[in-house]
Amino acid sequence: MSDKVVAVAGATGLVGSQILRTLEERNFPVKNIKMLASERSKGKTMTFKGEEIPCEVLGEDSFKGVDIALFSCGGGTSKKFAPHAAKDGCVVVDNSSAWRMDPKVPLIVPEVNPHDVEWNEGIIANPNCSTIQMVVVLQPLHKAAKVKRVVVSTYQAVSGAGVSALEEMEQHTRAMLDGGEPVCNNFPYPIAFNCIPQIPGSDAFEDGNGYTSEEMKMVNETKKIMGDDSVLVTATTVRVPVHTGHSESVNVETEEKLTADQAREILAAAPGVIVKDDPAKQLYPMALDCHGKGDTFVGRIREDVSHPSALDMWIVSDNLLKGAAYNAVQIAELL
Repeated sequence: MSDKVVAVAGATGLVGSQILRTLEERNFPVKNIKMLASERSKGKTMTFKGEEIPCEVLGEDSFKGVDIALFSCGGGTSKKFAPHAAKDGCVVVDNSSAWRMDPKVPLIVPEVNPHDVEWNEGIIANPNCSTIQMVVVLQPLHKAAKVKRVVVSTYQAVSGAGVSALEEMEQHTRAMLDGGEPVCNNFPYPIAFNCIPQIPGSDAFEDGNGYTSEEMKMVNETKKIMGDDSVLVTATTVRVPVHTGHSESVNVETEEKLTADQAREILAAAPGVIVKDDPAKQLYPMALDCHGKGDTFVGRIREDVSHPSALDMWIVSDNLLKGAAYNAVQIAELL
């Protein structure tokens, strides 16, 4: 790979800082790097390879001479600035939901559909964090036995909502332990010692069907990434009081029967997947295990006692890495 001029838009956020760390750890061939952020971060510096680099204010002219821009700055900002970057010959890898279902924009998980990078027109979408870790596990099973239907319940960490949400979880925890009153800004209800069956913030309930937008992202993005509209998905997404690491309970119905042992063998050979599954030793993946790792972990693999051709499993991944920064950098490596 030849050295590239790289920009990180939203460099000061949780995912932006993880993108910088991942670029450094994976030794991405960076010739020069630009830190882009909002006006309120002007003058702040970010560290890359030991160098303190000042943040510039994101603008329409920020991408002249830039080869690849990694965006993690919200859907509205991406909608405004990504087309300007593409017009200037830069390829944008966008972490928001702004472009994911645009038919002209590839939606990429490198372990699943790397070939789709080829038809980009200057913008590539990074999928929803919960979708990414699920399809990394589904794809090898789909190739082996054709996935027909997926039922997924997620247990999503608070870091997915940003720094202020993490601070709010800490405030809620301290308040409830001290007998005080939690103050809710990021969440409609206290998140400490609680599970909220919605991903609050941008996650609105859809008109008519009772699903949330986060749940429908998993339904629609899975089909697009796997390139198969016949795969049926139903999802329930839940925010839980975990710092980092999304967990998912997934039931997978396949056209051809797979035993649990066959599934373990297939997944053990799959790229980006680590099988951690030994019930006798209480060995299974947990959010604490995946923190800081780019792989997707799977365990509790068992045959569904209620269905002749279905499996149950437990999937865990670091939502800031494979769910966001790591996947985005992998896409940049494909480019």
